[in-house]
Amino acid sequence: MLEKEIPHKYLENLNHALPSKMVVVTPGSLEAGFEDYDLHFMVISSKELLNSDTKRRKPHTAFSEGQKVVFADLKQGDYVVHKTHGIGQFIGVNTIKADNVTKDYIKIKYRDDDILYIPTNQLDNIRKYIGAGEKELKLNRLGSKEWNNTKSKVKNNLREVARELIELYAKRQKAKGFAFEKDTPWQTQFEDSFPYVETEDQLRCIEEVKKDMEKDKPMDRLLCGDVGYGKTEVAIRAAFKACMNQKQVAYLVPTTVLANQQYENFKERMEAFAIKVELLNRFRTKKEQDQVIKKLKLGEVDVVIGTHRILSKDVEFKDLGLLIIDEEHRFGVKDKEKIKELKTNVDVLTMTATPIPRTLHMSIVGVRDMSVIYEPPQDRKPVQTYVLEYDEEVVKEAITKELERKGQVFYLFNHVENIEQKARRIASLVPEAHVAYAHGKMTGRELEDIMIDFIEKKVDVLVCTTILESGIDIPNANTIIVENADRLGLAQLYQIRGRVGRSNIQSYAYITYKPDKLLSEVADKRLKAIKEFTEFGSGFKIAMRDLEIRGAGSLLR
Repeated sequence: MLEKEIPHKYLENLNHALPSKMVVVTPGSLEAGFEDYDLHFMVISSKELLNSDTKRRKPHTAFSEGQKVVFADLKQGDYVVHKTHGIGQFIGVNTIKADNVTKDYIKIKYRDDDILYIPTNQLDNIRKYIGAGEKELKLNRLGSKEWNNTKSKVKNNLREVARELIELYAKRQKAKGFAFEKDTPWQTQFEDSFPYVETEDQLRCIEEVKKDMEKDKPMDRLLCGDVGYGKTEVAIRAAFKACMNQKQVAYLVPTTVLANQQYENFKERMEAFAIKVELLNRFRTKKEQDQVIKKLKLGEVDVVIGTHRILSKDVEFKDLGLLIIDEEHRFGVKDKEKIKELKTNVDVLTMTATPIPRTLHMSIVGVRDMSVIYEPPQDRKPVQTYVLEYDEEVVKEAITKELERKGQVFYLFNHVENIEQKARRIASLVPEAHVAYAHGKMTGRELEDIMIDFIEKKVDVLVCTTILESGIDIPNANTIIVENADRLGLAQLYQIRGRVGRSNIQSYAYITYKPDKLLSEVADKRLKAIKEFTEFGSGFKIAMRDLEIRGAGSLLR
């Protein structure tokens, strides 16, 4: 303190008033210090000051983990949980004077309008309530055993869930999978054909996937990376490795448009290595589908890319070694049951930009392995996002500005019956624009022709449904307008916004809802989240926010 010229004083005892704005040193025995913000007073023990090697064990409480309450996160009416008294409702912050000391207290309402005041220096005892659904919660009663009974019941249920979960994944751990060989010279040659420079994160994730594949335990890895961060390249290298070991690969995608695009990607990259790639979806004729299915059973197809058609009963593999799933949350319950059957003894790589809360939770607690690509490609710019009431003037200006810089526009209108009418309206708003529309009920040929026109820049504005949600990669489309965004899920909105900003050009997203519409609490939270998370790597944060909004769900489903 002398060296630093800090004002200080040594006192043998504390019988007198302490000098202000000064460090006071005094003998005594104290395990840990404390701080009083109101009095601007801090006490530090010698153990803390000298950084003693003796580690103190944290007191174990039910609230020793998780995020503490932050004032900025609390709004009037929010539900909170007190570790002793249970679920209450945050009313506000009151300033109360007692014994000549003025303090701020959090005011929480419980059942029968009972009120609990908690000093702001005791916020460790409170957590913001996180749960699924929009229903009004039942508040606990102060002074009753209700909360303790609830905690006991939850503990028992958790033990049961944990037991089932352990059994489920113990079977997978014990299952013997195929141990793939180390990389061949062909693998190196194939990877060198990648026309871009890999990011460090990409290379790390590729290595993690390969190491899993080389073990004799079936891989179950979640690959989480923002839209356009290069997850497909990780998958394509894993698929090539499987093929080099004479194993078949199934690549499951949620939409026919994405299936077509990935089929072209895989075929182009692999054709020089005599790997047979096939497509299986509803756009193929019955005859073409039957031929692919027959070849799969005979082992004459190495990689099949398709939608849930791959999960049909008539599809059999001669020797499936790797299952790649793109955006698992897009598949229905029946599809997931079939996926479970396929998963039993094959390696599984699940890819997502925004993992569903349950999947994310399983990865965080260590039930599934997870690889994350945090690093964006070079020269990539975040999408400038606006969340606002729908206004035709704003729409007209957004489209006009994009056309002025020779770009293209996605216009998301998720209503098939009125989509043609909407396209005509957009064409009348911006007469100089070539407008087309697309939706999932079109025939394969119709949809393909429209997408080709859009890719070849013959179409300026594409009015479409959520078929664009996954995988469409058109670098020249750098403005997206979403109508009735409050009807879409958070992960959906994030994926949709990811259709733009796939080059080094600044891109824009207009997330709109009907004027004067009263949004539900959940819809409001979703729109706020999509506006808040615009920087790179937000997919993971979006998933965490989704986990808060929706809850984790059942881990066993």
